[in-house]
Amino acid sequence: MITKTNDRKVMMMAQAALIAAVYVALTLPFAPIAYGPVQFRVSEALTILPYFTPAAIPGVTLGCFLSNFLMGAPLPDIVFGTLATFIGAVFTYRLRGHRYLAWTPPVVANALIIPWVLKFAYDVPDLVSFMMLTVGLGEVLAVGVLGNMLLAALEKCKNLLFHMGGSVSR
Repeated sequence: MITKTNDRKVMMMAQAALIAAVYVALTLPFAPIAYGPVQFRVSEALTILPYFTPAAIPGVTLGCFLSNFLMGAPLPDIVFGTLATFIGAVFTYRLRGHRYLAWTPPVVANALIIPWVLKFAYDVPDLVSFMMLTVGLGEVLAVGVLGNMLLAALEKCKNLLFHMGGSVSR
C-alpha cells in the first residue's frame, strides 16, 4: 500500500541520492584543487542544502564519502572527512531559521577536523593552525560564497521546490 509516508521517504531518498551524485560530479573533475592543505572543493557549496531539506544531510555525507573513496583517499580521510561534512550538514539544518549563519557549520567543522586528517593521514608537514586557516579559507570561498549564491538562487525558486514535492522546511 502506497502512503504519504512512503512517498515522502522515497522522495527523501531520491533527493539524497541526487545530491550525493552532484557532490561527486563536482568533486572528481576538480580533484587537484579539492584535496590538500590549500583546498577549494566546489562541491562543498552543496553543504548549504540542509538549510532547505533534511535529505541533504545524507546526500552531502554520502557524496563526500564516495568522493574520498573514489579518489583513493586514506581511510582516516574517508572517515573523518566524511564526519566533518556530516557535522557541518547537521548544524546547517539546525540553523535553517538563520539564513545568514547557515553557511558557517561546514566551514567550522572542516577547519577544525581536516587539518588533523592532513597531518596524520597525509603527513603534511605544515602546522595544524596554518592548515586550519587555509582549509577554513577554502571553505569560506566554497560555502560562504558559492553556497550562499546557491542558497539565494534556491530561495528565489522555493515555490518551485514546494510544487515538486521538495521538503523545504522552516
